[in-house]
Amino acid sequence: MTEPNPFEMTSTLVAIPSVSFEEAAIVDFLHDRLNQIPWLETSRIGDNLIARTNMEKGQRLLLGGHTDTVPANNNLEPRLEGETLWGLGAADMKGGLAVMLSLAEAIPSPAFDMTYLFYAREEVAAEHSGLKDIVDAAPELLDADLALLGEPTSGTVEAGCQGTMRFVLELKGERAHTARPWMGVNAIHRLDKALNVLNEYKERKPVIEGCEYHEALQAVRIEGGVAGNVVPDSVALTFNHRVAPDRDLEEAEDFIRSLFSSIIAPEDSLILVDSAPPAKPGLSNPMLASMIGKHDLQARAKLGWTDVAFFDQRGIPAANFGPGDATLAHTQEERITKPAVDSCYLVLKNLIETGL
Repeated sequence: MTEPNPFEMTSTLVAIPSVSFEEAAIVDFLHDRLNQIPWLETSRIGDNLIARTNMEKGQRLLLGGHTDTVPANNNLEPRLEGETLWGLGAADMKGGLAVMLSLAEAIPSPAFDMTYLFYAREEVAAEHSGLKDIVDAAPELLDADLALLGEPTSGTVEAGCQGTMRFVLELKGERAHTARPWMGVNAIHRLDKALNVLNEYKERKPVIEGCEYHEALQAVRIEGGVAGNVVPDSVALTFNHRVAPDRDLEEAEDFIRSLFSSIIAPEDSLILVDSAPPAKPGLSNPMLASMIGKHDLQARAKLGWTDVAFFDQRGIPAANFGPGDATLAHTQEERITKPAVDSCYLVLKNLIETGL
């Protein structure tokens, strides 16, 4: 059997446009390849692919990644310069997809039963995620003892993830003419106390399984004002809270409400408009611990949110491990190198073949 070339496959995948909601072409390509692998059973649910072995190995490892990209930013066409591939999705996360496909094609007798998951619409609102399509149609296809998502992590293990919550604080006032402001109450001026809460917030940095998380509380939007000569009677402050995995969303919401309780009047409101849960690190999982120890990999906390939380909520330990630099994702300079792709491929190949 010829050894796959995951870097070459990365270039092939980058050349297939797959902006969110337009993944059909790349899914067709992947489906054709997976269907030719005799030791895999492949299921297609919409624009989601699940390829699995069923060898009664006793344990199952899931490798997963999303097929969509953000819109192009003058980087739609791939460009190869030596061992560097430039192009939309190269790092986030077609390098990871190429590693997954190469492993699926290269290993007929894995130490674990394997699931290779290619899912749609990760780069848009969570309500559109292809993972929900699979849960609705055949949730058992997602069962595993460990899930590794090939998000770009520069070849380190990013354990768990922080949750995210978005709140809108609306403060009320009373309209008046700006020539006679004492006849009203300026709602925007009332924001000073709310902004002080944000500025004085002391970030929690809990250490969980050796990984230091870093919570955050940041204003992201302000809306208010009626006209240039009117004292505003309402203002809305939107802020984001990142939640470490030692708290659940209910505990985090209670904490946020306690921070603002002293400045909210009966006519005001504080509304949680969306949220996604955190995920535990899962570093004690034997498969993950073995991979980290054998290859002397660095493990660190994932401060952003990823779909590892989806698996954690289902009782499946999960982590992020993939080629590429996450800081280049979604930028015009997005790129990935051959050594990064090859290194990730070899680490996972060793784990899947040996079970160690």
